[in-house]
Amino acid sequence: MSITGGRAPKDASRREQQRRKQGELPDRLQAAGGMVPEAAAKVATATGSSEAAAFGVASFYSLLARPDKKVRVCTGLSCRMKGADEVLEAALAAGLDAEGCSCLAACDTPPAVLKDRVTLPEVTALDMAATKGDWTALASSSHRVQATATGITWTGDVGPADAAPDSLSINLLGEANYEGAGLAKAAELGAGTDDADAFFQELENSGLQGRGGAGFPAHIKWRAVAGQPVQERFVVLNADEGEPGTFKDRELMMRRPDLVIEGLAIAARAVGADTIYLYLRGEFQVPRVCLEDAIAAFEAAGLLTGLDFHIHEGQGSYICGEETALLEALEGKRGMPRLKPPFPVEVGLWGKPTLIHNVETIACVPGILARGGAAFRAQGRDEAGAKLYCVSGHVARPGTYELPLGVTLDELVEAAGGYVGELKAFCPGGASAGFLPASERTRPLDYKSLGEVGSMLGSAGVVVLNDTVDMRWACLEQLRFFEDESCGQCAPCRIGTRYLREAVDRDVAGTCQSNGDRALTHVDDVAWQMGEGSICGLGQIAALPLTSARKYFPGDFQD
Repeated sequence: MSITGGRAPKDASRREQQRRKQGELPDRLQAAGGMVPEAAAKVATATGSSEAAAFGVASFYSLLARPDKKVRVCTGLSCRMKGADEVLEAALAAGLDAEGCSCLAACDTPPAVLKDRVTLPEVTALDMAATKGDWTALASSSHRVQATATGITWTGDVGPADAAPDSLSINLLGEANYEGAGLAKAAELGAGTDDADAFFQELENSGLQGRGGAGFPAHIKWRAVAGQPVQERFVVLNADEGEPGTFKDRELMMRRPDLVIEGLAIAARAVGADTIYLYLRGEFQVPRVCLEDAIAAFEAAGLLTGLDFHIHEGQGSYICGEETALLEALEGKRGMPRLKPPFPVEVGLWGKPTLIHNVETIACVPGILARGGAAFRAQGRDEAGAKLYCVSGHVARPGTYELPLGVTLDELVEAAGGYVGELKAFCPGGASAGFLPASERTRPLDYKSLGEVGSMLGSAGVVVLNDTVDMRWACLEQLRFFEDESCGQCAPCRIGTRYLREAVDRDVAGTCQSNGDRALTHVDDVAWQMGEGSICGLGQIAALPLTSARKYFPGDFQD
């Protein structure tokens, strides 16, 4: 774990200090080379863990479990539609020990490839052939890639370029600002004092909802953590962006890290925390450098006094985007979701009250304080604020576009240069949102409106599919993702994700089940059981790609 100014709280007990030491277990395994002979034993001794626990962690995370795999080709839906299969075949033909992997948060620049822990955009089969079997020689010929003193860097397309700054919550094209106006306003409103009502009221007036999934009102979380009787508290940034179709947080951390760090500092002051953890997926090497630079800039300005920032790299696991699984990972364990209640605001990191937020949510806070909650609310339509929408697939300019919360698909795609081909379907919130037909193109892309048709906005990872796509194939790709990324903790998810994928495989093959039923006869029953019995959101929504595709596109499935 890389720590900036790290220190354990003075009142931490020996047991708590030991827990923090165990939290370094994944990082020590990484330093030892991953799941290689003797690594688990050595790391167990160094951290005070059991060898079984160390081996369990090493085998759970993909980047630790298969450290010899230095080339991984993204097989997410957007990348496969852009030729990822051909790129992987070219890698193997060139003699590279390559494999497919889950979404790399680069759906706007497909096909994406992970070289060790660095993501490369727009990699071609020719790029693979040029390596001649040497993975260290792999490079992307994309015009986006630039070499810097700290390695390669690249960004995707963002917009709209002609938007008025006051209409934007984030403004990805704006200049970074390290003056701390939001921090000053928070102090003026009483954040972190016994008279903080004005601060929390401003946050409530804004109508800010969590931008990472469920859309839960932010002010309720903040008040809950600030009101806990336990004095030691934590703030955690969830930057484990793994939802297929989603890449906005990547762009946000690279372009406006100032807003992320200032938002975290405001949150820590407001809820009475002095320790902040930033959990980044291990593939986010470029965003990490940007955040470290932003922390240094604010520290140089004297605005982070008394605050410790810890940057933690994930080791490859989509499930760690679930907030309690993320906490388990921070504690050096396998990333398996906890049963709730209790919720993290009461019992979070190391059992202490914890405020967890997505990157976009926390980055909205400085602007809310600078311009006022009412101004932020007015940026949206029926729901508050401007929103970062990711759009990929069959559009002219895939990218991240900041638009009023509640725009339609047609409006979003217009900002992205228009459709490529005839619209057939779209995912409004990544794989977790399932599919909607073209007839829903004028439905507002917000939390309430999408919920009315059994979908959700989630993290706003919009994937557009034209009429060349077989929806059975598309849903099979999403089902494979959920099967691969299930943590396996609960039976409904562990068994259900495999059953659904196998059912579609049988349907593709035109075969029946052994009892003579048709291949998809029981998928609705299995989907219900998964939704009712799974511990976390992955199992609860994993069937949605299949159930929605069958509902709206029955012609794409076997009779």
